[in-house]
Amino acid sequence: MKKTLLLCFIHGFKGNDHTFGPNQAFPTHLLSLLRPLLPKLNLEFLIYPTYETRGDLTDCVNRFRDWLLNKVIDLEVSLGTPSPTVEPGVRVILIGHSMGGIVAAETAISIASEQAINGSIPNNGNSPDQGNMKAPLNSLMFPYIQAVLAFDTPYLGISPGVVAHGAETHYSKAAEVMGQLSGLASIWGGASSNAAKENHHQQRQAPQKAIEAPPSTQKQQQQQQQQPDQKPQTGGSGWGKWGTLALAAGAVGAITATGAAAYLKREQITQGLTWATSHLEFVGCLARKEELRKRVAYMMRLNKELNVGFGNLYTRLGKSAGALEKVSMVGTVLGDERTFCVVPQRDQAGDWRPAINDKARDETWAHMSMFEPKENPGYDKLSADARDMIASWVNQEWYESSTETIHA
Repeated sequence: MKKTLLLCFIHGFKGNDHTFGPNQAFPTHLLSLLRPLLPKLNLEFLIYPTYETRGDLTDCVNRFRDWLLNKVIDLEVSLGTPSPTVEPGVRVILIGHSMGGIVAAETAISIASEQAINGSIPNNGNSPDQGNMKAPLNSLMFPYIQAVLAFDTPYLGISPGVVAHGAETHYSKAAEVMGQLSGLASIWGGASSNAAKENHHQQRQAPQKAIEAPPSTQKQQQQQQQQPDQKPQTGGSGWGKWGTLALAAGAVGAITATGAAAYLKREQITQGLTWATSHLEFVGCLARKEELRKRVAYMMRLNKELNVGFGNLYTRLGKSAGALEKVSMVGTVLGDERTFCVVPQRDQAGDWRPAINDKARDETWAHMSMFEPKENPGYDKLSADARDMIASWVNQEWYESSTETIHA
């Protein structure tokens, strides 16, 4: 029986069916790269339909698992597999982008152990229950998960640089705008101040009158008594009055113009912070560091005991990042390598490989444009790395047992 390797793609936060390229471009391309390396297998892919990336993560995982189970059962039936739970004819590679990688990892863990990592750590921050980590794993997984391949999934959290670099950039822009506003204010305010000085100077230079002003008439006295707060008109150019109005109008106009510019640039201005906080809104799992660590540790256990592959192709900014500014305070503190994900430094976390984007100018855009060849010069390298990782994870004994079905 010719066996099937099923690649199942899962989009991330607010993603959809087009996350992996228009017209299923990336999955189709990846299969074309894999076929020469795995000629004995039937290669297929599925894209999990658009789902709500909100609410409880465990519920989301359960819905995906049920959907996957039905799809694999249909494939096993079509293959005529005698005992799919003992010797499956279909093995699955779960492929997730961003938060989709966490859904994939949670699914693999729940199938292998009937346990969920999400919500397993008390809110008081105590250490995780080590007993759960030592519970026996189910080697007869169904569906059988051969590997979990992630694309820029923040398994260990979102890099602080995503927010810090964005904030630094926005601060620089804000400082520039405020400088321009200060210049406008000095023009208006300076004109008004000069006019006031001129008016004051004229009043001081005016000669003293030799003859007293004639006494007010009774009618004029009555009008003055009815309007005690009204100030008498002064001489001079009159700029003091109109200058105040012009200053107010200039300030309003400047603020309006700045607000309009900010509105037109709202996507760029809020891009980094919005994506970071939006991921946290998806049940807040990225904010629970102990759960993140435990999830990765559990995937490493699946890798060691059940030979389940685990890897992450994470984005890293290339040449364009250095062109933004010569000196960056954030870069000095956080380092030169700008990534969307926190990258493991010491602990084992699987096969993590950088996916460098020399065109992207910030971490968020690199994260969102991974599967767009026009926006990601490293698209071919990304595809080749994904191909090699998947091919290396395929169990050789299972692969060699795949044979062409000969019909009588």
